[in-house]
Amino acid sequence: MTSRISHTTVNARDPYGQARFWGAVLGMAEDPQDPNQPDHEECMIFSPDGRTRLLFIAVPDAKQVRNRVHLDLAPTDRTRDEEIDRVLALGATEVDDRRLDDGRGWMVLADPEGNEFCVLRGGRERTDPYAHLVTGAVA
Repeated sequence: MTSRISHTTVNARDPYGQARFWGAVLGMAEDPQDPNQPDHEECMIFSPDGRTRLLFIAVPDAKQVRNRVHLDLAPTDRTRDEEIDRVLALGATEVDDRRLDDGRGWMVLADPEGNEFCVLRGGRERTDPYAHLVTGAVA
């Protein structure tokens, strides 16, 4: 027997604000039967199929050091650079530009509370080296 990931939890000073930011970035939404509110200590968002979940939990302290875990995002319907522009417009900030002149590379950004994440090249720019691991995927 094994375990599966139920959800990923992120400590936040403002769980509601973080849920709104990441919901917009990832195309995720709250549970309409249990909507997130600005005063909630826990705010969860769900992928359209309900299988991927992010939970933001209130903590009293701000982020202090580099993340031990971070998200790597691959755009689904635009290029890496178009996605970087979109996410910056949503409130992210640039941390480290790791893009290379030949088109490879990524950019490290931070969400409104300083949590780092990366934006990689999207499917239109590269093939997924892990596609063979996805059920039903065609390589």
